[in-house]
Amino acid sequence: MKRLAVLISFSGDGGVERMVTNLCAEFADHVQVDLLALRAQGRHVSRIPPQVKLIHLKARHSWTSVGEIAAYLREAKPDALLVAKDRAGRAAIRARKKAGVSLPLWIRLGTNLSAALERKSAFNRWLRVAPMRRLYPLADGVIAVSEGVRRDTIAVTGLSPERVVVIRNPVITPALATQAAEPVPHPWLADKLVPVIMGMGRLTRQKDFPSLLRAFATIQPQRPSRLILLGEGADRAALATLAAELGVTEHVSFAGFQKNPYAWLARADLFVLSSAWEGSPNALTEALALGVPSVSTRCPSGPDELLADGRYGPLVPVGDHAALARAMLATLSAPLPAAELREAVAEYRVELSARRYLQQLGLL
Repeated sequence: MKRLAVLISFSGDGGVERMVTNLCAEFADHVQVDLLALRAQGRHVSRIPPQVKLIHLKARHSWTSVGEIAAYLREAKPDALLVAKDRAGRAAIRARKKAGVSLPLWIRLGTNLSAALERKSAFNRWLRVAPMRRLYPLADGVIAVSEGVRRDTIAVTGLSPERVVVIRNPVITPALATQAAEPVPHPWLADKLVPVIMGMGRLTRQKDFPSLLRAFATIQPQRPSRLILLGEGADRAALATLAAELGVTEHVSFAGFQKNPYAWLARADLFVLSSAWEGSPNALTEALALGVPSVSTRCPSGPDELLADGRYGPLVPVGDHAALARAMLATLSAPLPAAELREAVAEYRVELSARRYLQQLGLL
């Protein structure tokens, strides 16, 4: 049986960690999987299946892990190496060279780097991009999670287009429907006196929940409703203060991180993605997979691909809460059928995504 090594830095409870654990569980049906983990912390670590060999690296940062990764490559001799995130990818490139081994090495990128770095200083942008332009040509290629991320990666790294491929995220798992059917987790979702709108993600600048709160406040005179925000983050206190300033505190629930967000999401009347940037937004994918009508910003990258340029839900400019409010009202008034929304995300099934990864890595 062929052996696949997967390298990731567990930096929190985000979508990257969840996607990698989804992939590893599916990979393990086809190949032996060694999961090399930097800082194996966070709630997603418990989701790693027992058939995946979890290897805790002693290094706390990607740049200090090169020696350990090189030693692993020399001793274990895996047939391929998949790396999640940029810094870990650069460390893996150095480690492969240090180990003096030859094996396919692919880096998975899940965000639009240009958008993420937009507000950084020119020096900080150079500090991030220059090593990518120097080292990425030494990898076998990059797997991007959306066409938008692919285009951005080519522009940022200077790689030739044929070395950057798109494989959709492994969002839709066999367990999704089962988890969605679990008991109602909140009174607002059990007693639908008014529509329930949902947002989901880390409470940080990237997700731009202030725009969602302002849009939600705007629609209240015309469409009384409730808003549930799933997720934790540094901006929670500021968002609670803004909700109070807007006079909607009693209609907003900050529900925090939920181990099973799908029981919540499946019962929403509307999902809203208000992000300033993404790679391929998993929360939007999950909402569509559960048949939940959705609205999104046209942020880089991914929502326009998922919603087929507005066919499956409105797309509005980033930060435009008035446009977001109009789209929310229109979608609440005329939601698309659930079956049609589910069709939009057929490419995001975990078994299909994992098979395409293994084919790209030369393991199938």
